[in-house]
Amino acid sequence: MAVDPSEDDKAMPIVAAHLAKIERAVSRTRTSHAGQPFATVHQALAEAMRPKLLRDEEVPR
Repeated sequence: MAVDPSEDDKAMPIVAAHLAKIERAVSRTRTSHAGQPFATVHQALAEAMRPKLLRDEEVPR
């Protein structure tokens, strides 16, 4: 099952944009929940990430 390397090149901008959204969500959550218990931060991060991870149309296949 050979994969054309140019397909990776086409997907990289999409992957990079998706990763940037996730990084922003993590950064905002870390800043806004600094010093709070793990469970609180975990829940806030899960809520911040949910919209980013459920948008399949942005994830290359």
